[in-house]
This record gives sequence, C-alpha cells and structure tokens, in this order.
Amino acid sequence: MGEVTQMHFTTLDYVVFAILLVVSTGVGLFYALSGGRQRTTQEFLLADRSMSCFPVALSLLTTFQSAVAILGTPSEVYYHGTQYWFLGCSYFLGLLIPAHIFIPIFYRLRLSSAYEYLELRFNKTVRICGTVTFIFQMVIYMGVVLYAPALAINAVTGLDLWGAVLATGLICTLYTTLGGLKAVIWTDVIQALIMLAGQVAVIVVGTLQAGGIAEVWSRAQNGSRISGLDLNPDPLERHTFWTLGVGGIFLMLSLYGVNQAQVQRYLSSRTEKEAIMSCYAVFPFQQIVLALGCLMGLVMYARYGEDSPLDQGFVKTNDQLVVYFVMDVLRDLPGLPGLFVACLFSAALSTISSAFNSLATVTMEDLIKPHFPAMKESRATLISKGLAVGFGLVCLAMAYIASLMGSLLQAAFSIFGMVGGPLLGLFCLGMFFPCANPVGAVIGLIAGLTMAFWIGIGSFVSSLSTTDPGPNVNMTTAPTMTFVTSGSRPTGVQALYSLSYMWYSAHNSATVVLVGLLVSLLTGRMKGKIIKPGTVFPVLGILRDCYKKIFNPFTNLENKRLSP
Repeated sequence: MGEVTQMHFTTLDYVVFAILLVVSTGVGLFYALSGGRQRTTQEFLLADRSMSCFPVALSLLTTFQSAVAILGTPSEVYYHGTQYWFLGCSYFLGLLIPAHIFIPIFYRLRLSSAYEYLELRFNKTVRICGTVTFIFQMVIYMGVVLYAPALAINAVTGLDLWGAVLATGLICTLYTTLGGLKAVIWTDVIQALIMLAGQVAVIVVGTLQAGGIAEVWSRAQNGSRISGLDLNPDPLERHTFWTLGVGGIFLMLSLYGVNQAQVQRYLSSRTEKEAIMSCYAVFPFQQIVLALGCLMGLVMYARYGEDSPLDQGFVKTNDQLVVYFVMDVLRDLPGLPGLFVACLFSAALSTISSAFNSLATVTMEDLIKPHFPAMKESRATLISKGLAVGFGLVCLAMAYIASLMGSLLQAAFSIFGMVGGPLLGLFCLGMFFPCANPVGAVIGLIAGLTMAFWIGIGSFVSSLSTTDPGPNVNMTTAPTMTFVTSGSRPTGVQALYSLSYMWYSAHNSATVVLVGLLVSLLTGRMKGKIIKPGTVFPVLGILRDCYKKIFNPFTNLENKRLSP
C-alpha cells in the first residue's frame, strides 16, 4: 500500500480552526473574571448548582460524543450498513432510567461526587474503590481521545500532529482551570453547535455532489447498505436489534447514569426538575447526532461505492476515511474543511474538559477532603484548580503514550467500556438490593473488573491471532471496541471472547450484582436500620403502588357488585 494521499489546509481553514480555540479560551476567561470568580469549590466544581436545562443537556450530549464517534459512525455505516442506527432505540430507556432513578437519588443526597454515594450506602472503602476505578478509566481514555483525531487529521491533511495535540490539550486545560464547570458547560454548548454545523456542511455538499438525497438512497439500497430489522438473538452477532437496542441500554446507563462526568452536570442544575429535564432533552439531540453520522456514511458510500479510499491506498486505516472524505468533498470550498476539523476537535475538547473537571472533583472530594476536613475553602479551590492542571498534563502524557501503542490503541478504547460496566453494577447493587453489604460490593466490583478485562483482552488477543481487523473495527458511540472474527461459530471460552461488545456493560454489571449478592448473603446481609435513608430505590414499594393503581378499581367494582 502506498503513502497516504494528503490534501492540505488553506489559510482560511487554519483561521476557522484557530477561532474555535480562541472562543473556548475566551469563555474560560469570562467565567474566571465574572460571578464568584471560581473562588469556591461549589462554583469551580459544580457551577454553584445554578445551571439551566438547555446548556446542561448539550453538555451531557457532547461529553461522550467524542471525535471517535464522529470518525467511527460514518465508517461503520459505510462498511456495514444502517443496522447501527438501531442503537437509537436504546436511548429511550438508557435516558429514562437515569432521569427517574439515578438523578433523584444523587440530587436529593446533595452530593458533589457520584462516589460519595458509595460511602453513604456502603462505606469509605467502597467509595475509594469506585473512585480509583473511575480515575483509571478516564486517564486512559482522555489521552486517546486527544491523540486519535489528531493522528487521523495529520495523516490526511498534513496538519502538524503534535502542534494540534499540544494546542488542544493546553487550551482545554486553560479554560477548564480558569472557568471551572461553568466554562466547561458553556464551551460544550458552543462546541455542540460547531459539531452540528460541521457535519451538516459535509452532508449537504456531499449529497449535492452525489446528485441529491434520492440518488444517495438509491445507491445505498443497490449496495445493500440499507439494513432491515435483524432480530437474531445470538449475543455473538456484532450488531443486531437486540445487541444494539437492548445491550445498548446498559452502555447508556454506564455513561448517563453513574459516570461522574455526567452526574456532575446533573448536580450543577438549579433544581432536580431541571436536572431531569436536561436528561430528557438529550434524547432528541442524541437521535439527531446518530442520524447525521449514519447519513454521512450513506453519502460516503454514494461517492465511493465498494471501491473505498482504504482499498485504493489513499488512507491506511478506516478512522482516516471520514477525514479523507471531508477533504475530498470540500476541497473547492475553503473554510469548510477547517469547520469540520473544528467539529472534530470540538468533540475532543468537550470530552477532555469534562474529564479534567470530573477527575479534579473526585480526587478532591473522595481522596483529599475526607483526610483534611478542616481545610479552608480558598485552599480547597486552589488545590482543585491545581488538580485540573495536573490532569491536563497527564492527558498530554497519555496522548504521547497512545502514539507509541500502535495496534494497542484499540485496546485503550476497550478499557473505557470494560470499566464502565462494573461501575454500573456497583451502583445498581447499592440502589436496588438493600441486602447488599460492603464486602459484597468490593468483591463484586473486583469480580466484574476481572471478568471485564478477561473478556476484553482475550477478545483483542484472539482477534489479532485470527484475522486482520481492518474495516471491521468499530469506533463508534462508546469508547468500546471489538473485532469480528471469521470462520464457524466459536465455542467454549472462544465464544465468550466473541461476545458482541454491545453486551460488555450488561455482562460485566450483571457479574458485579450476582457476585455481590452471593457474597453479601454468605457474609451477612445488610440490616435495614443500618442503611442510610435515600440511598436505596424502593423497587418493591413502587411495584406495590402500581399494582394497587391497576387492580384496586377492579377489586372495588367487584366488591360493590357482590355487596347486598
């Protein structure tokens, strides 16, 4: 395969990209110099709990709508068709459950860190275990999120790789440190609009060049890229309605239910109702973003057909495919390629800034404050800002490590998903099972993480030994990845390694719950009087109330009929 074909930026493209960085910095400076000037941890870490529904909703959307998804979703649809669109079915319960279960519990307890809940429900040991697990998860992921889009853009456009990485990382660190969570949320809003504009520009121009939307759809149908409803229940099948629509629910819960980056946004809302409404508002935005990614994939297919730029040797990996397509489509429209690159880096900035802020929060609230309860507010705020800077530098270091990882880059994405499932299981164990005790929680978490890494790493190693992943790699939506292996249906341990990545969260969280319950029953179930009020969701009480509402009218009617 030859060298990657490069298409260079114009001056206007660089100007558009630079404007994004300047605006992001300006937002940070504004909130550093206005309001309370980020002098308290409540303002710096939780925006004084003063945010309204709309900005919180857009921030929730962009936090995990990373450049990986923008690069990955069109490539997925280009190679495998629109089956991936059925992931949108998981958004309904994936957002409804957090809105009515997780948010009310977290908000009413007036938490600063999601892992503070684990101490209230179990004990300090469980809280520290949850915090350390989350820190490991985010530190690994944020370096890759910064490096991956920069690498793809560098390969296709010649934009200086480390210049882009350093500029993005430092700007992100600067506005997060100066402006706190308010700056992070409002830059997320701006970045969400840029992401939308960049994707729409590429789709509109590409569709016009292909001859219109009818022609795009016709070519996609002729190329078998318009997928029907696949109801195959086999969990080893990579993408079916069940893996996407049901397995995706657990993936969404791990992202929007218990992840600190998202919980922190709920807690920054003015009221519990606004926090819940922000979760509802994410739903249509998520559907729009998913539809745009799928549509871009169809437009790519209409342009290239089966003869992809990867097959022709114009790019070396499928994550460079979207950038090549953008530069190819927009080559005669100066400024628009820069807009799309700004779109990619907006996604990266929103994810990384959320990571910095959430990591600073859990480190301060879970690991430092409990040991220094008398710490002055001004000192705590200064340390929180220092932590944000520190994690910014760690992010740059992780980006450098990611550059050395080669084929292990995919494994780093899997780590995010492998860790998210066990954390979800830990919170579900506490919220839904009053009998679960601290010993069961810790051992359940360890069992879930062990199972997650066993399957994830086993799947990765197995795929390398059986086939070249090539275009079968999934880089979409979530930070999880898996590979498709060829040949007959796997059996035994190999079948476990071939489990669809969309079931990872469900499988690993279920492991935590089952092991946690078993250990709790063996070591002595938690007594009701010991459990702090408000930390357990009353499932049985709600079911009993629903039963009464449904059947009482019929019972009363029957009693009246039988009464003399």
